[in-house]
Amino acid sequence: MTAASTAPASTTPGGMLLPWADADGAPFWEYAGRHELRMQGCSACGRLRFPPRPCCPHCHSFDGEWTLMSGRGRIWSYVFPHPPLLPAYARLAPYNAVVVELAEDPRLRLVGNVVAIADGPLNGVPADRFRIGAPVRVCFHDMAEGVTVPRWLLEDR
Repeated sequence: MTAASTAPASTTPGGMLLPWADADGAPFWEYAGRHELRMQGCSACGRLRFPPRPCCPHCHSFDGEWTLMSGRGRIWSYVFPHPPLLPAYARLAPYNAVVVELAEDPRLRLVGNVVAIADGPLNGVPADRFRIGAPVRVCFHDMAEGVTVPRWLLEDR
C-alpha cells in the first residue's frame, strides 16, 4: 500500500481483504512492496517494535528507523477458521491463519498465512504439517496493484 492510503481496508476484485496502511505503518507496506521485511526500531534504545507507532513504548523517544529482518521465525500460534467470515474465503476453507514470532525478537509477532509457494493458495499446506514452534521464513505475495503482503514458508528442520 502506498503512504497516501487513508481509507479503511478494502478488498481485491475477488473479495480478499487488503491491508490498510496508516501513517505509522506505511513504511512497513512500502518495504513489503520491495520484498523486504523491516521492523520499526528505536534509534535511542535500539528496541524493535510492532505494530509501528510514533513513540517508543520503552524509552518514549520519537526517533526511529526501519531495520531489515532475517525473514526467519517460528509459528507461535495457528488456527484453521471454520466457517470463513467472508465469501471470498469460503472456497479456501479450511485455510490457515498463523502468528509468527520473529527470530530477531520473539516479542515481535506477525499475523499471516503459511503457503507452499509465495503466490499459492491459503489452503496449500496440509494441516498435519503445522506445529507450534515450526520454523518458517518469509516470502511475499503481490495481492493487487501496489499491495504486497508477507506470507510464510515452512522450513525443513
